[in-house]
Amino acid sequence: MSGLLAVIGKGKDPQLVKELSKRMSYRGPDESDLQIMENGSILCHESLSIIDLQSGKQPIQGTKKAWMVHDGEIYNYQELKNTILKEHTFRTNSDSEVIVHLYEEFGYDFCNKLDGDFAFVIIDGDNYIAGRDPIGVKPLYYGLDERGRIYFASEMKSIADQCKSFSTFPPGHYYTAKKGFVKYYNPEYEDRSKANKSLDLDLIRNTLVESVRKRLMGNVQVGAILSGGLDSSLISSIASRFFNEKGKKLPTFSIGLDADSPDNKKARKAAEFLGTDHHEIHFTVAEGVEALEKVIYHIETYDIISVRSGVPMYLLSKVISEKGIKIIFSGEGADEIFGGHLYFRNAPSADEFQDETIERVQKLFTADLLRADKTTMANGIEARIPFLDSHFLDAAIRIKTEEKQPKMYDGIEKYILRKAFDTPEDPYLPESVLWRQKEQFSDGVGYRWVDELIEYCSSQVTDEQLAGAAAEFPYNTPTTKEAYYYRSIFHKYYPQVSAGQTVRKWIPKWQDNLDPSGRANAAHISDDVETVKSGLAI
Repeated sequence: MSGLLAVIGKGKDPQLVKELSKRMSYRGPDESDLQIMENGSILCHESLSIIDLQSGKQPIQGTKKAWMVHDGEIYNYQELKNTILKEHTFRTNSDSEVIVHLYEEFGYDFCNKLDGDFAFVIIDGDNYIAGRDPIGVKPLYYGLDERGRIYFASEMKSIADQCKSFSTFPPGHYYTAKKGFVKYYNPEYEDRSKANKSLDLDLIRNTLVESVRKRLMGNVQVGAILSGGLDSSLISSIASRFFNEKGKKLPTFSIGLDADSPDNKKARKAAEFLGTDHHEIHFTVAEGVEALEKVIYHIETYDIISVRSGVPMYLLSKVISEKGIKIIFSGEGADEIFGGHLYFRNAPSADEFQDETIERVQKLFTADLLRADKTTMANGIEARIPFLDSHFLDAAIRIKTEEKQPKMYDGIEKYILRKAFDTPEDPYLPESVLWRQKEQFSDGVGYRWVDELIEYCSSQVTDEQLAGAAAEFPYNTPTTKEAYYYRSIFHKYYPQVSAGQTVRKWIPKWQDNLDPSGRANAAHISDDVETVKSGLAI
């Protein structure tokens, strides 16, 4: 929805703050504004208009002297306005405004009342609060400069050269000057012993449908990424049903090296089955390599799998933006909730399987969510992630661990998710898509993409450079030429020690080959082998 920047404290030049905010102007191509507080603190906002296209300009003032900036969407804003905030007078029709009124009504303790994806900052005289959504769908960073001013920003690039230290704002927390960080999101699933819910396929299906429905909110054009994998295909299927009810076709998009790439082939099958307005994008390895530096600059990470998948997603988002789409559905999260990555089948025990699902959900903000948000927002598009709806998480992640493990179903990952949508009387997807094995996005665009990318990176890095990597990059030292090349590009734009420390490398567990590609797992089935539905039943 936007990019926000807040500087808390006196003496910062407003023109400089405006220029810092403009570094991420692509996050909000529709509008830009700045508000200077009486005490010298400054709020900036780069706006992508989604709900209130006329009067929803930010920063937004509350009933009194509090001002707010917000990135994201609040899906229950109308319900809040009609109930606990019904006595408040609203200046706009924007979903964002409920945040400042909740603060006025409840003080700091209100984040759990928000159903949405958000990062926000409120300044009220000398008081302030910043907060981030439970899973970290929307990015947020914080830092401190030499004069003790504190900064909050949607992207690192707006504060990296201004702060003596900075870091990633933890999801599910809010921050105030008096209390510091407060964890407001404390779901039961964080206690492994609470993974004891009986399997309810109807609940899985209904809560995911509702999660998609609420994310259709907005007054702009909506589309969906349809990779042909299970997760994006299910989201596209559900969304297309809502579109069909209104006599419309859902715009869907896939990308690959050519028409025969694994994802494009399956996406065509799914799109034909669903009757969507489908767009198939092709790119060359050379075009992907050319985009590498720009992608690393935008996604602000050197994590290998994030870069590999970030390039095609960035190229796809560029085309989606050119089509006039401002909201795009994406399928992140299902693999973490249900243990869908192929390495999960090697989990030594049920407890370790469950621990890994929880940790992967908790760390999604460092990888898939970071990549999904920043590649789309780099092109002025907002990605919406239905699988990470808090209600769906509660329904799915606490199911008894043994019900989720692939070994219970002849090695079929995410079996219960597939089974929940295996409705022969009213099918959501063709069987070849519903039961397709997990294929990571960076592989699904075409196996040559990763293979030739590795070769290219190797040609750009000498043996001597890699041998000296530990001295050059003591934190998260790159161990391959591909990793070294990405780290070098990242360092060019973000040389600060704090910048390097914001990155968490994604490494699969329980397999000999630690390359993050799904093809590195021995269980991977080549795309030229059809995956068929097992005879198993629940």
